[in-house]
Amino acid sequence: MRFATFSADNQLFYGAATEEGMIALSMEFPKWQSLREVIENQALSELENAAAGRGITHPRGKFDFEIPIPAPEKIICVGVNFPDRNAEYKDGQEAPANMSLFVRFPRSFTGHGRPLIKPHVSDQLDYEGEIAVIIGKTGRYISQNEAYHHIAAITLCNEGTLRDWVRHAKFNVTQGKNFDNSGAMGPYLIPFTSGDQLNDIRLCTKVNGELRQDDRTSRMIFPIRRQIEYISTFTTLVPGDIIVTGTPTGAGARLDPPVYLKHGDVVEIEAEGIGTLINRVENET
Repeated sequence: MRFATFSADNQLFYGAATEEGMIALSMEFPKWQSLREVIENQALSELENAAAGRGITHPRGKFDFEIPIPAPEKIICVGVNFPDRNAEYKDGQEAPANMSLFVRFPRSFTGHGRPLIKPHVSDQLDYEGEIAVIIGKTGRYISQNEAYHHIAAITLCNEGTLRDWVRHAKFNVTQGKNFDNSGAMGPYLIPFTSGDQLNDIRLCTKVNGELRQDDRTSRMIFPIRRQIEYISTFTTLVPGDIIVTGTPTGAGARLDPPVYLKHGDVVEIEAEGIGTLINRVENET
């Protein structure tokens, strides 16, 4: 079953997703304000049981998707995590022994079907299709053997980036990674049950129907098990935390010449077994 956070009539809900629409369940579980608390209490199965046999409460077209976890404690992103992606930098260096990491704020993401905002201060909004994992169990110094036991669910991410703003300072990329509504996440949380959902699945990105990124998770330089091990070495991972696991080659900045997103472009991120995340680009007003 798929779950989502959505809004309708100025109210925020969570519930189960079907092809026809959403089954709102948040009213049935007032003790859990959001899917973050549901995950913290390992209660996705309770939502599934509650949804069984129920009808649609919000038909398609009558609600808006929000990011699946509205207020995670932290969103940690892994950079340069595919072999061809490392080669794109053309610096003659092999992939490093340890992964590059940065953080994003929840406000920098919007939901499926909502506009990606290209700010008026930059013409270099770029796409990065990625898989995101949601932590379900608190842990520190998590071994790779135990890593998958700490994942509650998976979703998709367009880790949108303002390329000129990641070069505004000498050492950091924070500015270019955190413009409001420059990225997207969703549409669904898919409960994680086995490594087959992550170990070797196809991840691709299309812009206006043109395939731009296409790779498989089995080719990651730092597999997701290693990401969880490494990140949990320096910070405690808690339920609802999100790890955005890295993008393949083919982002607009690496094309020759570079091709950045413009008003009206439609970006689709798709992964086997997870779904498709679609957003249209709009200029900031």
